[in-house]
Amino acid sequence: MNNTISADSGRVQDAPSNNWVYRVLPRALWPYAQLARWDRPIGWQLLLLPCLWSAALAAGAAAGSDPSAFGRFLFHCFLFFAGSVAMRGAGCTYNDIVDHDIDMEVARTRSRPLPSGRVSRLQAKVFMVLQAIVGLIVLLQFNSFAIVLGVLSLAVVAIYPFAKRFTDWPQFFLGLAFSWGALMGWAAEFGGVSLASVLLYAAAVAWTIGYDTIYAYQDREDDELIGVRSTARRFGGNPRPWLIGLYGVATLFILLSFLAAGAGLVAYVGLLVAAAMLTYQILVLNIHDPAQCLALFKFNGIVGLIIFIGLVLALLIRLI
Repeated sequence: MNNTISADSGRVQDAPSNNWVYRVLPRALWPYAQLARWDRPIGWQLLLLPCLWSAALAAGAAAGSDPSAFGRFLFHCFLFFAGSVAMRGAGCTYNDIVDHDIDMEVARTRSRPLPSGRVSRLQAKVFMVLQAIVGLIVLLQFNSFAIVLGVLSLAVVAIYPFAKRFTDWPQFFLGLAFSWGALMGWAAEFGGVSLASVLLYAAAVAWTIGYDTIYAYQDREDDELIGVRSTARRFGGNPRPWLIGLYGVATLFILLSFLAAGAGLVAYVGLLVAAAMLTYQILVLNIHDPAQCLALFKFNGIVGLIIFIGLVLALLIRLI
């Protein structure tokens, strides 16, 4: 089926039509799954990946003196997975509530549950709270420092949906929110942050600005018409120098983070492969092809996974 579908079908225009949501869930639950973006897992994957990087980096740093760090690492990964799905869903629901009027003006988002009228604002708010409660339950499984750190992230999350109204850099605020896990993974293991985790956080912010800029090129024309600001509009017709800078900073800061934490050799190999994949994105990007922009945006899930695999292999080698 074509992804360009009417709201009457129960689908949304900017989501796959054959996702498991539509094959497994009752039709009455589809709008809530769409609010939470369960039909678009790339979002929670990109939110989860900095958590996993940080958790693996911290476990590697701790494993030399404490072999039990691997068990904690696995438990932390499970918690981060559950928390990422819940909080990404809550964040997207919140974003849709805030952007209700804007989404009605953008062709790609007009069929979403709120602008199409398939859920009310009250129903969306209740659903948001329920997801946030799940996120809170997950957060309370960590140490006290990580709990406080997680709560602090809500300030950035609250600001992000409004950023497109007052700055050309809303992707920076998305980066601040989506990269918070780079601090959380280290905090979960050590009960604090370090130079390595701060560098990893800065790297993830730059990476997020880069990939979300590519994503934003899908909406650049609509954004110009309704006055929504973005880095895609800011960078104009030649984003490559900006992307080179952003992805270059991300790669450099990850490298420095690995050095600060004493990551194993395989982690650097994974980073090298990821850097090549980021370079590929810049080389092939066609900002006038929305389908390609979406595909390259999703490709970053594989980039982040490669970095994580390198860190896990380095951890396992350290434990052998």
